[in-house]
Amino acid sequence: MSDGAVPPFPPPSRTQPRAATGARQFGKFEGVVAIIGLAVAWQIASYFFPNYLFPTVPAIAERFLEIFSSVGTMLDAFATGGRILLGLAGAFFLGGALAALMARSSLFERYAYPLLSFNQGIPALSWVVIAIIWFKGIEFRIFFIMVMTTLPGFTFQLLDAYRSMSNDLYEMTLAFRPSRYDLLRTLIWPAVLPGILTSWKVNLGNASRVVVVAELVGATGGVGYQLLLQQQVFDMAGAIAWTIVLVIFVLIVQNLITLIETRALRYRAVSERSP
Repeated sequence: MSDGAVPPFPPPSRTQPRAATGARQFGKFEGVVAIIGLAVAWQIASYFFPNYLFPTVPAIAERFLEIFSSVGTMLDAFATGGRILLGLAGAFFLGGALAALMARSSLFERYAYPLLSFNQGIPALSWVVIAIIWFKGIEFRIFFIMVMTTLPGFTFQLLDAYRSMSNDLYEMTLAFRPSRYDLLRTLIWPAVLPGILTSWKVNLGNASRVVVVAELVGATGGVGYQLLLQQQVFDMAGAIAWTIVLVIFVLIVQNLITLIETRALRYRAVSERSP
């Protein structure tokens, strides 16, 4: 490139640009305004439609507070959260083991990849039916469903994270003859950590939808079970309140993952981190 020529893309900055900071803060403000706007639109709709279709916002808020004012319903909310985290943890460790085997053996990958792709096409409801036929324990059924539905995502994402590691950087690190522990600590772990955190963010949303289906069919407690009860009595306010509980749980866990990501990847340029 000749002297004075402008590069096609600017290098990443180690500091957050002022305009980007303002845009990110404004994005959070927009989110709050959008939710308030949705609540206002719902309240307006409640004046023109029957209560069983569009209950008022105060009625939904009252039902939401009732969930956490009773020990039984509060335990149902925590039970669903625990099932989501336990199922994701099981799928993560199993997916990590499969990804490691696929990365080390091309022969194993040629057989495992089609099976995982086939598994990815199986709907959650099919796994629910299979789990009910195969297993007696309710909690193990839900755990099995959660693992089977999120396993392909974890495996593929972790494998891609490992293979996206720079080969030149890997060979340069080997020149220092590190031990396996040092190689894992200084190169492989920092390289795959962003992919690990992203896989948790992506699969968290999938798991929250799957667990409701599993609880609708085969559980005697949890958010899905409570939604089934609301449907039987046509209680739309209760259904919306329980849905909000699940959404809040997902948002809290997502923000915790983002907090971990911000702290663990603070050495990276701010523009490379998640918003």
